[in-house]
Amino acid sequence: RASAPETLSRDEAEERAQILQDAAALKQLAVDYLHPELAVVTTDPNACGRNYFSRPSAEGNDESQDEEWEQERASILQDMRLMKQLAVDYLHPELPVATSDPTAFGRNYYSR
Repeated sequence: RASAPETLSRDEAEERAQILQDAAALKQLAVDYLHPELAVVTTDPNACGRNYFSRPSAEGNDESQDEEWEQERASILQDMRLMKQLAVDYLHPELPVATSDPTAFGRNYYSR
């Protein structure tokens, strides 16, 4: 009869469950990719990590290079600040533009 609920065969039900499981796994992978700030959760007790950059024998850990590293770090951070400001300016065109050039001017041809 037409009003009877649709029933799935065993193969169709298993395939549907597999598709839903794959979709859930892909969604979790997308969330992990889009949010790197989230902590990684593992259930493997043998999983461990080691930071090779902060160990005493790591390259560049002597104090003679510290000042050079700090200058380089400050330069990189300054570049990142400028890039962030450029990205904010690009993503938010509604924000006003500030300039220090007295010869810069513009004309709005749309609201004359």
